[in-house]
Amino acid sequence: MATAEVFMSSKRYTDEFRAEAVKQVLERGFTVVDVAARIGIPKHTLYDWVQKAKKAGKPAAGSAPTGTDSAEVRRLKAELRRVTE
Repeated sequence: MATAEVFMSSKRYTDEFRAEAVKQVLERGFTVVDVAARIGIPKHTLYDWVQKAKKAGKPAAGSAPTGTDSAEVRRLKAELRRVTE
């Protein structure tokens, strides 16, 4: 039964911690995998937080353009933020 206890335990994260992690993905353009590895959380946990934030309608800094160019614009903005940090 010891293995069941391992799966039953879960860490609790503060709202500020979650918000900052999501912000790094949505606003700064880092990948879920990179952020999760850097802050030491499972990538599926961060992915869930990001999906919930998107569903809640929390926009990233500024409103991202819609259409075919939006992905490229987001990528370029993210690259610029990384370079200037």
